Amino acid sequence: MKKILLVEDDPNLGLLLQDYLQLKGKFEVVLSTDGEEGLKAFTREDFDLCILDVMMPKKDGFTLGKEIRKINPDIPIIFATAKAMMEDKSHAYDLGGDDYITKPFRIEELLLRINALLKRVSQKDHKEIPQVQNQFRIGDYEFDYTTQVINRQGSQQKLSTKEAELLRLLCLKKNAVLTREEALLSIWHDDNYFNGRSMDVFLSKLRKYLREDPKVEIINVHGKGYKLLENA
Repeated sequence: MKKILLVEDDPNLGLLLQDYLQLKGKFEVVLSTDGEEGLKAFTREDFDLCILDVMMPKKDGFTLGKEIRKINPDIPIIFATAKAMMEDKSHAYDLGGDDYITKPFRIEELLLRINALLKRVSQKDHKEIPQVQNQFRIGDYEFDYTTQVINRQGSQQKLSTKEAELLRLLCLKKNAVLTREEALLSIWHDDNYFNGRSMDVFLSKLRKYLREDPKVEIINVHGKGYKLLENA
């Protein structure tokens, strides 16, 4: 059963859509009534598609869609709004929205769009499943993300889960900038101050683990983020 995140601040419309999609579409539908609640739900659970109302309190749909895209760049997003302005449609697609529906709309039409998007994703997934890189060479070190171990000349260092996740992101962007926001949203799902301070602690530990090889260093890029450098 496919799982949908529905974020709609009108409780009557939200419940109507939830009931219809669960009954007719055979979907599991999680309903949130504002953008902040929607983001929390998205970070707690795995979804196959999102339907986001644009005009919402606390966090509007466009902002929520942008934050969801940073966490999962591939999940299908449908924006729903009472506005029919062309600028809104352009903004929706610029933010990575896959479809746009204007209120009032027929629920049957929404179901057709959902099914079309999910079918497109399914066809794309079946074409080719890319290999996920979990083994990395960093100077004299070998890093195995699966076992969360750094190995250097037979000496091993076991990493915590968040240390391993952070090092993997740095490895995937070796010699390029990993933005602070990207790291926080990917690992902690929230870029608040306290998570930022926690990440700084993990970075200090990673620098300590990699200090035996002078060719390897993790540097701060002022105002942007971090960079894992491997010098020749």
